[in-house]
Amino acid sequence: MCEAAIGRLAEETADGGPALIVGGPWLQKDGRDVDMLYNAAFVLDGGKVVARRAKHELPNYGVFDDKRVFDAGPSPGPVSLRGVRIGLMVCEDWWLPAVSQTLAESGAELLLSINASPFEDSKSGRRVQLAIARVVETELPFVFAAQVGGQDELVFDGASFVLNADRSLAAVAPSFETALLVTDWTRSDGDEALRCAELRPLPRELDRLEGIYRGLVVGLADYVDKNRFPGVILGLSGGIDSALSAAIAVDALGPARVRTLMLPSRYTSAHSLEDAAECARLLGMRCDTVPIAGPIGALDDVLEELFHGREHDLTEENMQSRARGLILMACSNKFGHMVLTTGNKSEMSVGYATLYGDMCGGYSVLKDVYKTTVFELCRWRNEHRPPHALGPAGPVMPERVISKPPSAELRADQRDEDSLPPYPVLDAILAGLIEGERSIDELVDQGMDRPTVLKVWKLLDRAEYKRRQAPPGVKITSRAFGRDRRYPITNGYTDLLR
Repeated sequence: MCEAAIGRLAEETADGGPALIVGGPWLQKDGRDVDMLYNAAFVLDGGKVVARRAKHELPNYGVFDDKRVFDAGPSPGPVSLRGVRIGLMVCEDWWLPAVSQTLAESGAELLLSINASPFEDSKSGRRVQLAIARVVETELPFVFAAQVGGQDELVFDGASFVLNADRSLAAVAPSFETALLVTDWTRSDGDEALRCAELRPLPRELDRLEGIYRGLVVGLADYVDKNRFPGVILGLSGGIDSALSAAIAVDALGPARVRTLMLPSRYTSAHSLEDAAECARLLGMRCDTVPIAGPIGALDDVLEELFHGREHDLTEENMQSRARGLILMACSNKFGHMVLTTGNKSEMSVGYATLYGDMCGGYSVLKDVYKTTVFELCRWRNEHRPPHALGPAGPVMPERVISKPPSAELRADQRDEDSLPPYPVLDAILAGLIEGERSIDELVDQGMDRPTVLKVWKLLDRAEYKRRQAPPGVKITSRAFGRDRRYPITNGYTDLLR
């Protein structure tokens, strides 16, 4: 089916238009008549497929499972296309030096790689540095052509670029936007080396927070649209996580496709209701109020005899969260909108979330965003409206949402820091354990408090069973929960740590 579609696309090049290079699977028999499946680049010209190059380097780390799906192609030689010998590569082929060096030694005049390179915070600089390394090693210009858009947890930021053989940056495409760059190549006198004329002005480089925010917007928009949901629905609590989730949803989908519910209990403060209503007003979203006192009272009555003689505890707190999840899912079933969960990475890391309650939903846009970054993103969005955002300019949440102490409001006078270390401390430990893969001793050697690190490590380990049942969410760090970080649920070593 895929090769048939590529063939039909090749027919579009029969009228003398531009040649195309596209990616796709390539099924071929080897010398023993065994089926080999390659991840490949196809060259289309003159109405047909004129060349194929199979991916040689197969990544098998993080989110990549190439070796489970594809066979490794042979080390490729150049493709001759309209008088130019192109060293054609597929993604990982250029992250390591062997393929590009082989292409240079085989007579390539230009290196070109097609890529589905997932976005990560601060990854763009690393790409450019690796590209410079390939240019230095081969003394050839390099073209990085990258996909844009979201696919499940992954978001691809594009930002294609061209480096000349002297390492100068000739052209750059904008991040998180599809773009057409027409480049002009000439041969220099004497050595006939190819050189790309510089395209100016170059797009501005995104700062860290804008890159993360726009990645979240693109990831959510494509997940909702590609899975054909009419929109999303979420609980609006008056807290910072739901406010940021709502802002991202409106920027991604527009206010008409975002529905919100306020689901107050007897512990919900007046300021939370005020802040939730103001968020909805600023973003232009529909917001309905459905009190949960009735469902909770009914559950208390049903369970009174069974729970007789036992004190109220976490059970009753979780019942509130699960009642909210039930109502949100009922509205999702009735209206078709996907439930957007609002939990962040800090909470998911240590299990500060209710399974089948606030974890209930189809997608979790903040799943890979630490709480400290949530605060930063809220301040950033109140001061900036990103390009192509469908939400309003100006503040999108009251300042009090950002400044007040975080609370789940599942009991009287509750604060997150009653159960957790302060978020700056917690997030530093989590980043060391998760992204940094540091041991407890290594973090203590860096000056962190051992009892606190040990507590966080145990919470992180014990919450694995919850994370296995969590919805997917946008990956923005080097190690997101899911395919990036695979730990067992059942183990016998956690309680041995001291």
